[in-house]
Amino acid sequence: MMYPNSGPGIAPPPTAECVSKVELRLECRNLLNLDVMSKSDPCAVLYMSRRGGHWDEIGRTENVKNCLDPKFAKSFTISYFFEEVQKVRIEVFDLDNTTPQLSDDDFLGQLECTLGQLVSNSPYTKPLFLKNGKKAGNGVMTIRAEEIKEGGEIVHLNFKGKKLDNKDFMGKSDPYLEILRPVSDGSWQVVHRTEVIKNNLNPSWRPIQISLQSLCNGNRTQSIKFDVYDWDSDGSHDYIGGFTTTVEEMEKAQRLEQSWPLINPKKKAKKKSYTNSGIVLLSSCKIVKEHSFLEFIFGGMQINFTVGIDFTASNGNPAQPTSLHYINPYQPNEYMQAIRAVGDVCQDYDSDKLFPVLGFGAKIPPNWQVSHEFAVNFNLQNPFCAGIDGVLQAYSNCIRSVQLYGPTNVSPLIQHVSRFALAAQREEQQKGAGAYFVLLLLTDGVLSDMANTKQAIVESSKLPMSLIIIGVGNADFSMMQELDGDDGVLRAPSGEAVKRDIVQFVPFREFKQVGESTAAELARHVLAEVPKQVTDYYKMRGIPPNKPPQVPSRPPPPAAGQQPPAPNQTAPQMTTPNTT
Repeated sequence: MMYPNSGPGIAPPPTAECVSKVELRLECRNLLNLDVMSKSDPCAVLYMSRRGGHWDEIGRTENVKNCLDPKFAKSFTISYFFEEVQKVRIEVFDLDNTTPQLSDDDFLGQLECTLGQLVSNSPYTKPLFLKNGKKAGNGVMTIRAEEIKEGGEIVHLNFKGKKLDNKDFMGKSDPYLEILRPVSDGSWQVVHRTEVIKNNLNPSWRPIQISLQSLCNGNRTQSIKFDVYDWDSDGSHDYIGGFTTTVEEMEKAQRLEQSWPLINPKKKAKKKSYTNSGIVLLSSCKIVKEHSFLEFIFGGMQINFTVGIDFTASNGNPAQPTSLHYINPYQPNEYMQAIRAVGDVCQDYDSDKLFPVLGFGAKIPPNWQVSHEFAVNFNLQNPFCAGIDGVLQAYSNCIRSVQLYGPTNVSPLIQHVSRFALAAQREEQQKGAGAYFVLLLLTDGVLSDMANTKQAIVESSKLPMSLIIIGVGNADFSMMQELDGDDGVLRAPSGEAVKRDIVQFVPFREFKQVGESTAAELARHVLAEVPKQVTDYYKMRGIPPNKPPQVPSRPPPPAAGQQPPAPNQTAPQMTTPNTT
């Protein structure tokens, strides 16, 4: 993909896969003592599984001698992907020999979870279990997760050129600017390239935003190279000139415009009277702290996951195997597969694991009126389902109890969730970044309320909310592509544009094969944009992450008779459904 307005042959510099890094630190208490003359000598081994694959050993801690309550010094650095279920298993062994294999060492217990659970519940403390499923005595493990930050600062730059050399015979130069940083082998690596401005010797390039880490490895005194070229359609771009500077020097533009002469060494060597090939001016330089998605998660932000299901007649008679809602006892249908894939990721970021499930387009009991906003469990006072298994069970029961009808109106469900998001937004100034809402909308066809849906999405783009749409079946989903803002700015019928991109659409048919790896690939595609949507929202609102709660290393046990706190329901109760 080329930069906007760039010509052929001007491709952006390669970028690395964008991930966050998380550091895991482990400690145990009350491990089994399997040594006769002393205490166990524990070592913890970390295994991980991604995208439903096999378990890979990531690493091992040091071997702590003669200790049943080890605090391991060695940590693990893990690449974190919000859009994936990254399974974690930690096994603890009593090492009594120096052989690398573990089969001849005593097993002290294990813990299984996901990386999502660790980052959303740090510190994470759970009992250890033996291979047979029984508890490993009173042994427990605590895992602390912390993001490894690379500065998190973004540099905002505004460059323009003045009196650049003209390299074209029939017109004026078509200049673009490259930014380069030094690498270990002594060469220079391109880290940013602007658009090409045609036929202009005094160009003003679009504002640049680049991380301080990418620009100079976080070192404000490191040299940075700037080169200006005249773009040519045949790829033989003519060098106009360049200069070097540092971020420290550029920061002076916070107070006063800075400028540098462009020097072309070959031209300078030929002409004694040579001064420069033009001037580059920096009119503003601002370094802004960027908060990461994980900072909001560690600060206690919850992701409230809601499921919306299409119960219109175009899905086919649920009693027939050809129906998209057919319940096959041997294989989940597409609706069930999509709910499982996305829900398995999102559930790790909701502390109470209670998910509202809403339906639209069906006649519902007892009055058999058409509703586009009803609780799938038919409980208006409590539309929540316990866990993803509870969601699937409620769906299976519902499909046998409603009459599929129509039309396909999705705006009532978007508006329903947006009311909850609005309530959360009103609390942000007092309580900070506390709740973000993700609506998974599953539908089989063409929308009947496209104008209202666009309006609902534009309104929702102002709120802490994202919309994931999965198209089920083989219908024409061109309308859904229009709602996904990747190809242009979505606008309401009034002409108002979305504040930010909150919609991600994929057709399920691209992930037809049933299986855990296929489900993982579906989740990866639809959830990959959610972390940026979260950070973009709070950036737009100027709201930083809350500080992580201070938890003592080893909290005291609860007093005798003390009851655990009740689950925290983060969404208000559902309002009376719309039966129009």
